[in-house]
Amino acid sequence: MHNEQATCDHLAELLRQITTHLEEFQRFEHPDAVANIVSWKSVLSGHAPEKGIGASQVIAEMGEHVIPNGSQISKPGCTSYITTAATDIGSIATLAGIVASPQRIGVTAFNHLEGLALKWLAEMFGLPKGMQGVFSSGGSTANLIGLGAARQWAFKKIGIDAAADGVQRACRIYATEQSHHTVHRAVAVLGMGRRAMVHIAVDDDMRMSPEALRKQLQADEQLDTLPVAIVANAGSTNTGSIDPLQEIGEIAHEYNIWFHVDGAYGLPGTLDPNVNDLYRGLTLANSITVDAHKWLGAPVGIGATFVRDYNALHDTFTQGDADYIESTVVEEERVENSMDAMGFPYHDLGVELSAPTRGAIVWALIREIGVDGMRARICRHNEMARRVAEQAKQHPNLELALEPTLSICCFSYVHEKASDLNGLNKKIHRQLMKNGVNIPSTTMVGDKFVIRPCFLGARTDWHHADDLVNEVIDIGNKIMSKGI
Repeated sequence: MHNEQATCDHLAELLRQITTHLEEFQRFEHPDAVANIVSWKSVLSGHAPEKGIGASQVIAEMGEHVIPNGSQISKPGCTSYITTAATDIGSIATLAGIVASPQRIGVTAFNHLEGLALKWLAEMFGLPKGMQGVFSSGGSTANLIGLGAARQWAFKKIGIDAAADGVQRACRIYATEQSHHTVHRAVAVLGMGRRAMVHIAVDDDMRMSPEALRKQLQADEQLDTLPVAIVANAGSTNTGSIDPLQEIGEIAHEYNIWFHVDGAYGLPGTLDPNVNDLYRGLTLANSITVDAHKWLGAPVGIGATFVRDYNALHDTFTQGDADYIESTVVEEERVENSMDAMGFPYHDLGVELSAPTRGAIVWALIREIGVDGMRARICRHNEMARRVAEQAKQHPNLELALEPTLSICCFSYVHEKASDLNGLNKKIHRQLMKNGVNIPSTTMVGDKFVIRPCFLGARTDWHHADDLVNEVIDIGNKIMSKGI
């Protein structure tokens, strides 16, 4: 007698029910979740139910109380964070993997597509040939993987197996304060300690200064510390600035230090002919990261690390033999069932054993629109940032804080009668959030509080740049007309 109560055999019917609610959400006509917070929180609270209500009723509740009160990140006018809603094919490919390949292991099409998708990414972005790629959950883990390999490589040079015997010497990691804080966290998790981070000065364009880097390396030669890695930004999350990769890479090679490039957000910028030259130094990198869930339109949870030294990667993250796995695996020529082998052993190149099939999603994204379609999106968004910059330079009540490199533009509202411009722009931003149509984030450029849109989503189009600028001006003018 079968006593399972969960629905397992009516996927098509249930999908028809849920897609109605999802399509309604994607019209973006619903109020913000906070507007109804008392209502949906009261419904979606309480104790665990003793009796279930069935799949159809769960979907009905999701459609009424959960989906309409989802994230603003999905909106085309949301330019706050460097994540966005998945494209349709990204969502569909994710579902396909969940159903047809719950894990990336096995001699399956999904395991094969892990490798093919990594190969396509490397080709699309012009990465050095021969780099080993591995998917992970995003930039945080991608940086951890790259710097883990860097730690192994650096200690191996002095005869220590760091993965086996631990960190036995004070380390140094060189980066700017514009580097993502996941780099600091990775250094801490890898046992080198947050104090191993050495911040290198930036220039007026928020890029690492090669001169300052060289000066720091020369000074540190007198210390009993081990230089593990130099971390450069290929598009910082703060302003989109690209560090001078060629010069930094040459210095890293001169000092025989691992060169790690964080391209989580900005690596796809290589597709834009207007800025492609800024990426020349990628050929010198020992490790490079990129997040498919940013510019490429994948659902959140897909990052990738590419490492030049396979052994450093493997020696750092290999899990070792496990009887329940190895005892069931046969030699390649004897494979008669997809479960006879693990497929390519990505589980020995990162921190995950159990992992979803991310490669099939990236494959689907590229297969749908090709490199040309990706290039068109990147160029559109970069040009949108330049368009905002031009308006900021031309309008008497706007000021450009920094020339955009990629799809981020930092600007502010100014007025001759405003005594506190930072405070004024904070008020403007709060009103933008309240209106909930154009939703940028903010940052500091020097001592200036600026509005910082990052044009990234596949649904974000030309008019969203103009809409944001016009709303900033309108809000600013209204505030100033009240004499505030």
